Amino acid sequence: MPTSFLLLTATTVPTSFTVKSDNVWTIVVLMLVLTLLPAILLAMTPFVRLLVVFHFLRQALGTQSTPSNQTLIGLALFLTFFIMQPTLLVVQRVAVEPLEAGKIDAWKALDIASTPMRDFMLHYAREKDLALFVEMAKTPRPKSPQDLSIRVVAPAYLLSELKAGFQIGTVLFLPFLVIDMVVASITTSMGMMQLPPVVISTPLKILLFVLVDGWNLVIGSLLKSFQ
Repeated sequence: MPTSFLLLTATTVPTSFTVKSDNVWTIVVLMLVLTLLPAILLAMTPFVRLLVVFHFLRQALGTQSTPSNQTLIGLALFLTFFIMQPTLLVVQRVAVEPLEAGKIDAWKALDIASTPMRDFMLHYAREKDLALFVEMAKTPRPKSPQDLSIRVVAPAYLLSELKAGFQIGTVLFLPFLVIDMVVASITTSMGMMQLPPVVISTPLKILLFVLVDGWNLVIGSLLKSFQ
């Protein structure tokens, strides 16, 4: 009886194990992508630029917690998906669909999917930032930007996005700074030392932002910067 049980086990278990092991690497790759998803969202998409601009805008308006962080992050996520949709459609066509059809394995799909993402980042990465990371990586100078590895392109793109976000945020900050300076000078000249200028300037800045339809202008300008 034990001998027959061992023979039965030896003939049945490997078959089922072989069927399941075909998808092991696919599961490993999917778990790896899910683990790195926050880093991918921050380093390889417009999310950083959008969020930096939104926080600059909130500080310029003088509203410390309105809109809330959750609102700004949600808006940045939806805009990121809107901007990245053409690239994501390419990734789905060249990598996800062949993987689902069994034409390529998971590692090959991951390698193919990185190409559209790298092309997107190269379009917005500054040459100066790319040169910096090529030098730091001690890699040979590439013949063309397409020869750069994603190890170089991703941090260079993130650095370029931070610079672009700070530039846009500074431009947004200047008009509201002028209002603060004008209100402060008026209240000082009138001898209203006990009244903080921010009490008067904040409603004026919010009123001006609403009258010019500020959110539409800001979002429209951000989207156009990625065209």
